Amino acid sequence: MYYAYKYRLKPSDSHHEELDRHRDICRQLYNHTLYRLNEYQDEHGELPSMTTLRSELPDLKQWWDDLDDVYSKVLQTVVERLFDNLKGLSKLKENGYSVGQLKWKPPREFRSFTYSQSGFKLDKKGGQTVLSLSKLADIPIRLHRAIPDDAKLKQVTIKKEPTGEWFATFGVKMDREPPEPPENPEKCVGIDVGILTYAHDTDGAAVGSLDLSDERDRLEREQRKLSRKQHGSNNYEKQRRRVAECHADLRRKRRDFLHKLSAYYAREYDFVAVEDLNVKGMLESPSNSRNTASAAWRTFLSLLEYKCDREGTHFVAVDPRGTTKECAACGVSTEKPLWVREHSCPACGFEADRDANAAWNILSRGLEVVGVGHSKSTPVETALPVDTPVSAKRVVEAGSPTLKERTASAVSE
Repeated sequence: MYYAYKYRLKPSDSHHEELDRHRDICRQLYNHTLYRLNEYQDEHGELPSMTTLRSELPDLKQWWDDLDDVYSKVLQTVVERLFDNLKGLSKLKENGYSVGQLKWKPPREFRSFTYSQSGFKLDKKGGQTVLSLSKLADIPIRLHRAIPDDAKLKQVTIKKEPTGEWFATFGVKMDREPPEPPENPEKCVGIDVGILTYAHDTDGAAVGSLDLSDERDRLEREQRKLSRKQHGSNNYEKQRRRVAECHADLRRKRRDFLHKLSAYYAREYDFVAVEDLNVKGMLESPSNSRNTASAAWRTFLSLLEYKCDREGTHFVAVDPRGTTKECAACGVSTEKPLWVREHSCPACGFEADRDANAAWNILSRGLEVVGVGHSKSTPVETALPVDTPVSAKRVVEAGSPTLKERTASAVSE
């Protein structure tokens, strides 16, 4: 299994200069390789192979002295990066998208370079942990969490964020295989995601959406200040960084919330069923697209999927059509406008919270896909009205007493 571990670097001023210099050399090599690719295609009528362009690097060093200052594996990954971008364009064309050609990278768009297989290691020097990068420097790193002892470091990507901060992301391979999902899962849950209540599950727990209104207000204020600065001036650059810091603050808080919530469901349950949402299509809708983007449902589902795979938990994404309209007790569909938050079935009389009813339908469809069978409990017994949803601020690490107490009370009732 492969994982990514991201840490913040603490470079000195001299380290900052060297990191920027290496990054810019890699950017220039990327642009040169793109030029050579287009030139080769014009001469031979076909694209060159990646091996062909990588074999030109030794000759290129004879007249380009700066390349000798960069580790050889880093230069090779720059060529690989170009071909990865070409593959991405090809996939878009295959899916019917109209795409153009690759363009040269300006400094602001090329922010990272990668050491692959060798040329880097974590070390202890001067009483602190440093990341030793070949032909670059020993840069202090903040290891806020330990990398497992049995993990093999395959690569590290050094990236400069728009805020000016530098981060190192390690590509890690684990020798151990993930546990197999149980054949007969006991703890099953269906999750309905929304905006007013971010996640409502079949155990009666409802997690409120993360309130980032103060952060968005601050971002808008800083963006208005930026619009009044002269482009290219020192004040403009300072204000641009403030805006970038606001964006980073929003992104960090949102991802922290999603990581902790997805980790809870992956570790506490044997079977998780969710909606296979078409978030891209929802964003194209003229109504409520901002709240949809802020909810980051696709990110949550992606995090939940890989964590379920890691923990040995069944993960099933089901068709979301009709999950809100269908009655979880009898299956009869009832039209409900968005502002109606309660489900009341005219056929069987089953009443529940709108999201709780949808969560039960999601769980039932998920169990049918896997062929496990329905839960012993019925929606009438367990789909209780929600009194006080769990605040997003109270979502803590997996094993949260907040969520456990909420779930336990709903089941016991």
